Amino acid sequence: MAGDNTPTRRALLTGLAALPVAATAAAVEPKKRKPAKPKVQHVDVAIIGAGVFGAWTAWHLLRAGKTVRLFDAYGAGHARASSGGESRVIRMGYGADTIYSEMARESLAYWKALSDTASAPIFHNTGVLWFAPQGDAYTAQSLAWLQANRVGHEHGDVRWLQDKYRQMQFYQGETGILETETGALIAGRGVQEVIADAQIEVERVVMPAPLFSKRIKKHSLPDGGTADHLVYAAGPWLAELFPQQLMGKIVATRQEVYHFGAPQGDTRFAPPELPVWADFNNGRIVYGIPDLEGAGFKIAIDVHGPVIDPDTMERQPGPAGIAEARAYLTRRFPGLASAPLIGARVCQYENSSNGDYLIDRFPGQERVWLVGGGSGHGFKNGPAVGKRVAAHILDAKLAVEPRFSFATKGTVAARTVF
Repeated sequence: MAGDNTPTRRALLTGLAALPVAATAAAVEPKKRKPAKPKVQHVDVAIIGAGVFGAWTAWHLLRAGKTVRLFDAYGAGHARASSGGESRVIRMGYGADTIYSEMARESLAYWKALSDTASAPIFHNTGVLWFAPQGDAYTAQSLAWLQANRVGHEHGDVRWLQDKYRQMQFYQGETGILETETGALIAGRGVQEVIADAQIEVERVVMPAPLFSKRIKKHSLPDGGTADHLVYAAGPWLAELFPQQLMGKIVATRQEVYHFGAPQGDTRFAPPELPVWADFNNGRIVYGIPDLEGAGFKIAIDVHGPVIDPDTMERQPGPAGIAEARAYLTRRFPGLASAPLIGARVCQYENSSNGDYLIDRFPGQERVWLVGGGSGHGFKNGPAVGKRVAAHILDAKLAVEPRFSFATKGTVAARTVF
């Protein structure tokens, strides 16, 4: 089981340095002040974007002994970030996409270690329940990976599901998998905790796209400092910064999540009675997170919404989405059919064409990296993504994973990663 392989806090903090793949006014005339100098004249790496990818990249690079500056226009874990807000799912089952299963397993160890020393939990081990029609290939492939890798889980048919979770309504022919080692992450606070643990300051600076020239040996920063490497991990702002290269390849879409309140004293919709859950049916996912930290029962419909501008989008939920969520609750969670809506949030995904991440150099530039395309499933894998980016900076010869390459990013939406 993964518990025996989880690295200790000390191992994480020390072992990653060798990443393989980081006054009162005076009465006299005041003296003339000298112009303020930048806090650091030169650093190894400047990271633009203090979301989950940028924060973990900074964490790994600092552990590897590199000097780093971290910039974000709005600050860490802010309300407009794809990494902001309340909670995210962390699961390992990814069907045949085992590259993401491996990244999730690796990331879980880092999240758990961070959570163990945080002032409030970042990781909640609720378990994750995945259910789908019998014979679903994705579910069978996920189960096979969990079994082959000895990851804690349970599984069964509709009778098993209904006996185990009586507060839910299942349909004939459904099967389910319960991952017992995974659960939920607290998002905005988690990002802020990564940054605090890295002991780095987030500088609220609007960073433009860099100037590109073969003559440039060091990249200029807004306050006069310089950096050898630039990492743009700007989430839904990536295409805005690099429109010629990424417009249509990284697309921000509007997504709504809702929180409903169970009746007083009804614990059926909170841990340990209910895990994180995901209903997978013909490529459409509805998922939810049990009541964590008093936030209420969370539900979201994982279908890409309209394209938006993350700076100017009005973040008010619409009646159609709320009605669809209520209709789903009536079918699957009848005990919440009349539950009040106690909170809602409008956020965004930043989608690549098929859901694969973007982790590659800017075309033609050896020391400028583009990192993004979280596509709604990236938060959980932040530690593994950051470790991969750091490994590339530490070893210029390390090959880019083809699935994460710039060359494989298209402009036609054809989602294959769930």
